Amino acid sequence: MERSLSMELVRVTEAAALASARWMGRAKKEEADDAATTAMRSVFDTVPMEGTVVIGEGEKDQAPMLYIGEDLGTGDGPGVDVAVDPVEGTNIVAKGTWNALAVLAIADRGNLLHAPDMYMDKIAVGPESVGKINLDAPVVDNLEAVAKARNKDVEDLVVVILDRPRHDQLIKDVRNAGARIKLIPEGDVAAAIHTAFDNTGVDMLLGQGGAPEGVISAVALKCLGGEIQGRLMPRNDEELNRCLNMGISDVNQVLHMEDLVSGDDAIFAATGVTDGELLRGVRYQGNKGRTQSLVMRARSGTVRFINGDHSLIKKPNLVIKNE
Repeated sequence: MERSLSMELVRVTEAAALASARWMGRAKKEEADDAATTAMRSVFDTVPMEGTVVIGEGEKDQAPMLYIGEDLGTGDGPGVDVAVDPVEGTNIVAKGTWNALAVLAIADRGNLLHAPDMYMDKIAVGPESVGKINLDAPVVDNLEAVAKARNKDVEDLVVVILDRPRHDQLIKDVRNAGARIKLIPEGDVAAAIHTAFDNTGVDMLLGQGGAPEGVISAVALKCLGGEIQGRLMPRNDEELNRCLNMGISDVNQVLHMEDLVSGDDAIFAATGVTDGELLRGVRYQGNKGRTQSLVMRARSGTVRFINGDHSLIKKPNLVIKNE
């Protein structure tokens, strides 16, 4: 992949964030998602690549754009798999709370797991804890291993878990082990990324969330040197058949980094929609919008934080077609 794609992809997430943030706190999550999706699609049309959506907003008949199998880019440039989540945390935007992101990830064609829209059991950690975790191990064993790797006591650890009834036992296990918990309403891509940055105060992500988000998180952690493990959790025969169609005959297998994103290169980009521990949300002032973004590349290990000031007069549709 061309290194210049990194900056091109930031333009895509910036546009999505600028569009969706207009709906912050207005209790209209569908409108926020639609605005982000439309903006993201418009800017993708200008990116020099031959992209195919492998994780998107749904199947072709269920989504007006950014559907699985859709072609993205100008058609000139590298062939890549694309995973998109125009708003990771639509309810967060609707309520105006923390850590909504516009995110996307790409890898060379054939290198992203085409994860179906179902649950995935996950464990994610930052670089210090790589090789120390095991999705099949008891919770206390993983906590002790991460604490040792990070030179902390278990009582010092912070574990992020989605606040769902299905996690009641997991929450009890973590508390019984003595670790601290941060419960979140949604947004486990942000939580997975936070494990790799000391200033966020997050040591581990645990629990069941979306499988597509698990793949996107894997790209981010590949760039950051972290680790995620997952297991697909089909709830019915339809979801089980989708796993089989993907070539996963044993749904009980643990999916490791190389299963989720293979090869030596991948790019991840995210722009804050609402404020979070790592990225600030969009700010508007008159006809200007201010964004903060993160873009990373696995091959080089480069991590960039980018502040952008955008003229909404010169770019009313968030893109200049001939720029």
